[in-house]
Amino acid sequence: MKGSVDTHLGNVFVDNNVIAEYAGNVALECYGVVGMASINLNEGVTSILKRDSMAKGITVSLENNKLTVTLHVIVAFGVSIMAVANNVMSEVKYNVEQFAGIDVEKVNVYIEGVSVVG
Repeated sequence: MKGSVDTHLGNVFVDNNVIAEYAGNVALECYGVVGMASINLNEGVTSILKRDSMAKGITVSLENNKLTVTLHVIVAFGVSIMAVANNVMSEVKYNVEQFAGIDVEKVNVYIEGVSVVG
């Protein structure tokens, strides 16, 4: 699925994986986020993804030319989960809209684990 932006010169199509990679990089810049999480649904196992495959912890869907971004993150021990989640939501929404030129309707954040940073 691809988001599209109509311009006076033509159409621009943005692949969901591009948006997912960008959203993941934005999320990793947020205070308290240690990494993106991969979930093995069969085993219920969560693991931290490496930077080159972090889009696997993110889903992007497009409906009525509005995006919904869902991120699975691991946070640092001792941080406020609500503060981190709210920061991720607002940063991802703003930055993805600026980057892709497509409205972000929702940003869902799943906290999949806590990691001691040290």
